[in-house]
Amino acid sequence: MTPSITTTDCDRRLALMQLSDSFFPSGSFTLSHGLESLVQSGQVRSPDDVTTYLQILLHNKVGSSDVVALLAAHHGSVVGDLKQVRRADQMLFAYTLVQSAREAQQKSGQALLMVARSTWPDEQLESLQADVLKQQIHGLHPIVFAVVGRAAGLDADDTVFAYLHSWLTGLAGVAIRLGAVGHIHAQRIITALAPDIHQVIQQTSDRSLDDLWSYTPAIDLAQMKHRHLPQRLFSN
Repeated sequence: MTPSITTTDCDRRLALMQLSDSFFPSGSFTLSHGLESLVQSGQVRSPDDVTTYLQILLHNKVGSSDVVALLAAHHGSVVGDLKQVRRADQMLFAYTLVQSAREAQQKSGQALLMVARSTWPDEQLESLQADVLKQQIHGLHPIVFAVVGRAAGLDADDTVFAYLHSWLTGLAGVAIRLGAVGHIHAQRIITALAPDIHQVIQQTSDRSLDDLWSYTPAIDLAQMKHRHLPQRLFSN
C-alpha cells in the first residue's frame, strides 16, 4: 500500500521546488560570478571549460564558505538564535573579498527577503528586515536563504539542496546566454555535477563558521575586471 502524503509534506516539497526555481525573483539571475568576464577574455570557451569553472567555484567558494554560513544561519534560525544568524552574515561578508561580489550578495539577499516576507509570513524574516534597515546586518543572499528555508518548512539538507540547485541552474543559464554552451550541453553539465553537489553537502554538514575559507583567485580577478568590460549582460 502506498503511504499517504500529508499536507505538510506537500507544502515542504512545493516550497523546495519554489525556492530552487530560477523563476523565483531573487535577482540572482542577473549575476554571472565572473563568468561573463572569463568568456569575453577567452578563458572559458567550451562546455568542458564551463564545467571546470563551476567545479572550482563550487568546491573553493560556494561550498567552502556560502554553504557553511548558510548551514550556521539555518541552525540559528531553527533554535531562534538570531545572534548566530547575524554572526554568519558578518563572517561571510568578511570572507567575500571582492567588493562587487559582496554588493551582489546584498542586493540579491535583500530582494529574496522582500519576496519571501510576502510569501511566507514569519517573525524572523520581519526581524531580518528591521536589521537590514538599521544596517545591523548585511542581508547576504545565503544567510537570508537559510532563514527563508526554515520559514518555508525546509530542513537544513533541503535548504542546501535548494540553494545549490538554484545556484547551478542559474549559472548554467548564464553560460547559455553568453554562448559558451547550448541548452543540451547545459543539462549535461548539471547532471555531471550531481556528484560534486553531493560531495559538498557531505563535507559541509559538520563544519562551523570557524571553518570558512575560499580560494578562487582567477574568478576573483574576473569579477574585479567585469565592470570594465565594453559590453555587459550581467551585473558582476
